[in-house]
Amino acid sequence: MPSFDEVLKEAGEFGRFQKRVFFLLSQTGITFSSLFASVVFLGRAPGNFWCRIPGAAELSERCGWTLEEERNFTVLPLLLGNESVTGQCERLDVTWDASGSCRSPLGRHGNGSAGSPPLAPCHQHWVYEQPRASIVSEYDLVCGNAWMLDLSQAILNLGFLAGAFILGYAADRYGRILIYLLSCLGVGICGIIVAFSPNFTVFLIFRFLQGMFGKGTWMTCYVIVTEIVGSDQRMVGIVIQIFFTLGMIILPGIAYLIPTWQGIQLAISLPNFLFLLYYWVVPESPRWLLTRQKGEKALKIMRRIAKHNGKFLSPHYSEITISNEEVSNPSFLDLVRTPQMRRNTLILMYAWFTSALIYQGLVMRLGIIGGNLYLDFFISGVVELPSAFLILVTMDRIGRRLPFAMGNIVASVACLITAFLPEDIPWLKTTVATLGRLSITIAFEVVYLVNSELYPTTLRNFGVSLCSSLCDLGGIIAPFLLFRLAAIWLELPLVIFSILAAVCGLLVLLLPETKGISLPETVEDVEQLPSHFGKCGKKQKHQDTNSYI
Repeated sequence: MPSFDEVLKEAGEFGRFQKRVFFLLSQTGITFSSLFASVVFLGRAPGNFWCRIPGAAELSERCGWTLEEERNFTVLPLLLGNESVTGQCERLDVTWDASGSCRSPLGRHGNGSAGSPPLAPCHQHWVYEQPRASIVSEYDLVCGNAWMLDLSQAILNLGFLAGAFILGYAADRYGRILIYLLSCLGVGICGIIVAFSPNFTVFLIFRFLQGMFGKGTWMTCYVIVTEIVGSDQRMVGIVIQIFFTLGMIILPGIAYLIPTWQGIQLAISLPNFLFLLYYWVVPESPRWLLTRQKGEKALKIMRRIAKHNGKFLSPHYSEITISNEEVSNPSFLDLVRTPQMRRNTLILMYAWFTSALIYQGLVMRLGIIGGNLYLDFFISGVVELPSAFLILVTMDRIGRRLPFAMGNIVASVACLITAFLPEDIPWLKTTVATLGRLSITIAFEVVYLVNSELYPTTLRNFGVSLCSSLCDLGGIIAPFLLFRLAAIWLELPLVIFSILAAVCGLLVLLLPETKGISLPETVEDVEQLPSHFGKCGKKQKHQDTNSYI
């Protein structure tokens, strides 16, 4: 009985069929990255707003005031009495004289003071010049409620984390394409509900669910693409990241053309319904079918692949074997029981956490630094494009470890320099910050590849799932760290990012180099990686240069 890899080589490892499936599924990266970074535009600053004095709405309607006239009566007396306040988070502690003159609406002071106008904190009744521009104005996420914007992004990342475990397990048990299609349906439905949420609680619930299903689409499309190509074509896992970057480039254009947050939310959600058409063109992963003892279906799909690739599969094939068997119930202890495995696991977990936190922090930072948000976001997305090409060019020449470490070190230096550059040279500040964004993107993409190469076959899926879950944990923390520290000093988050990236850059140098070395089959193989590379690296390179995942 031939192995799956032998049959795939005969059917075509990356022929016309795989290229079509790769292109179709890669579109998922565009919608997922739009969801991933959408908070930058859904939660953008609402422009001018002020706190409405109780009873002002009724009197304004009776007197026929415009919003500007009402603002003059509400805010100007407050500014005249205390120049340190803005009228956004405080209001005059007064009551409107609803039956009084429209020219002098102020009634008695709340505390009877004859001096400076008394103030009271504002807890509701804000008025916005652009009430539908963002979720900030829609749900009053200002002043004391500003932390709720951080919460909305943290909830999305919590959904990503739940999706990685729940839908990752479901994809292993019920099939890749089934979970992919159900996830696309879930993203679309939840996205619509998010757009029309009657309150912030409903918004958070369905944003969590949209994040969960969104992670399901991205995770399963990534797995399907890597499972239907040959072992020497696994770098498509890096190439697919380009489509994630394309989504980051397209998103500011969508936000610029659509003035309301509901419109933006629908624009990034509805395309997921189109992916349901893949039911007729994207098959189930034949590798997964083999793990579920469905060899006949797998062979039928392989004949279909061969036909589309212009190849001919031997009619004598009646069954396919698959050599890699997963252990039944792997646990975290399996990943830390031996010294090398323990070191690899802890470093990779930190690398995932750091890469996600810094990357997402730099993306969201664009929404708070001023300037042209749309143009800055577009440029930062374009800058990410070279990252995949740089990885493809350098990986097989200088290895994995050096680009991994340099990506973090350069990001660290760039963040630190950006934090202390003066504001009067914005072009230099933007250039250095952009270099940091490119560098952390490289590190983020390399960790995908390195993670799978440092675990044995029996623990590879579990190890990658566990370590990458720290990515979502970093995403949960990122908005709180960014927005709360920026309130103290705008550049303080960059200093924290710099420290985290520097530590990561040094730690990854402790990982073994896996360039040109066969994928480890057992824990013992992992334990021997450092000395194995030092003594036999060149020899191994010729033995198996195609065993990359």
